[in-house]
Amino acid sequence: MAARGSVISPVKGRPRLSSAGILLMLPALAVVLVFFLYPVIALSARSFLEPEPGLGQYARLLTDSTTLTILTRTLVVAAIVTVTTLLLSYPYAYLMSLSGPGIRALLLFLVLLPFWSSLMARTFSWIVLLQPNGIVAGLLRRVGLGDVQLLGSQFGVTVAMTQVLLPFMVLPLFNNMVQIDRRLVSAAYSMGASRTRAFLKVYLPLSVPGIAAGSVLVFILSLGFWVTPRLIGSPQQSLVGQLIETKAGRLLDFAGAGAISLVLLVITAVLLLVVSGGVRLLVPGGGRRDDG
Repeated sequence: MAARGSVISPVKGRPRLSSAGILLMLPALAVVLVFFLYPVIALSARSFLEPEPGLGQYARLLTDSTTLTILTRTLVVAAIVTVTTLLLSYPYAYLMSLSGPGIRALLLFLVLLPFWSSLMARTFSWIVLLQPNGIVAGLLRRVGLGDVQLLGSQFGVTVAMTQVLLPFMVLPLFNNMVQIDRRLVSAAYSMGASRTRAFLKVYLPLSVPGIAAGSVLVFILSLGFWVTPRLIGSPQQSLVGQLIETKAGRLLDFAGAGAISLVLLVITAVLLLVVSGGVRLLVPGGGRRDDG
């Protein structure tokens, strides 16, 4: 029964947003409108109005082989980084969810530790590690792989981006896993399921929301990465962030930069819709703890 004075919406008993809550949201909403929405609208408008009104910028974008190659490369790198971070983060987040308070705090500290330094400092650290006489190249030579080109390569960019984006995958996964009711897994054991089958049929589907949230977050961040590909990669392996920077900063082609940015925004929006619908289909119910 709802507490006296609370306002409950007719849909699934969710509390409505009060007027005080709306007022608290206004400063953040103003920042989003001024520093995000207005620049996006202004840049997108220029892509339709310059050099003449119409879809000329988008026609040139779709017929320019260089732009399409860079856009495709960016999507591929973002997908590789997303899959790699997921494979590395899933067992780590799973261990965090199983650990006691002390070990969990230590593991969480290790995840948050990279945020104590700037992205630029971490990128320069990777430059030192990936250079021809660096530690990583030395280890690869010792295992018999010979001289592998890391600095100035797409592989080096992928490795550095994966390390930078790992926390953005671990945290959503952990937040989801810690809420999964493990009694459901125990029930699967009691019905004769092996550990592998119980994990694949019970636990893994219940962790899909965390996988989706972390994957979307990492993929979207990967699409707009600029510093790491700029410093570790090469002009021959440019990503879309470098292309936008070149058009807007060097060529002063703001309309072209706006067209590419709007295409990325549409890709992101479609991705969010697809993932949201997919999660609803895969996890219609819930497996979260209900201690009430």
